[in-house]
Amino acid sequence: MRYLTFALGKGRLAKQTLAIFEKIGITCQEMKDKDTRKLIFVNEELKLKFFLAKGPDVPTYVEYGAADIGVVGKDTILEEARNIYEVLDLGFGRCRMCVCGPKEAQKLLQHRELIRVATKYPRIAKDYFYNKKHQTVEIIKLNGSIELAPIVGLSEVIVDIVETGSTLRENGLGVLEEVCPLSARMVVNQVSMKMEYDRISRLIRDLKEVLERNCKEEVS
Repeated sequence: MRYLTFALGKGRLAKQTLAIFEKIGITCQEMKDKDTRKLIFVNEELKLKFFLAKGPDVPTYVEYGAADIGVVGKDTILEEARNIYEVLDLGFGRCRMCVCGPKEAQKLLQHRELIRVATKYPRIAKDYFYNKKHQTVEIIKLNGSIELAPIVGLSEVIVDIVETGSTLRENGLGVLEEVCPLSARMVVNQVSMKMEYDRISRLIRDLKEVLERNCKEEVS
């Protein structure tokens, strides 16, 4: 039996993924060692391999078959637009992709005026404005604090991830429109899905059962 390889987004996403995996009997003790310098972690008994990657790289590893399965945020999946299967919403890391800005920018959105949009997610922003709103905009790619752009006059609005909205409020900005909801998703390589259909399907089924059980516990 060949190894199934998982690419996990670094940080909180990986910890939450491993926690949910443990509930279906998938463990990897090596990954719990905070001092390790290892790049690949192995569970020999279950024939599984794991590695950590920056979020935007996870879909790339999966598309090219370096990983059979990946766990990454929906924002990354949309922005990277790789040829992979999105198979499961894991339900954690929930937030929203939104158009944000000062109150006065609301009119510019309503009247579909030509405006500048600053964002870390140019593909998502372009798709939203051009294909859903049918509004022509100039998109400015930034890498740092996006909230700064409308404050200093670089753009009228921004497209960014919003969790609590506290940073926006502290800087006189707010959510003007919601682009889409976001959460952690499981993605699968297209060839792996065919070659390892039984193992991957069983994994998805087991995870679904855990997620459904968690939802019932939260409701009760």
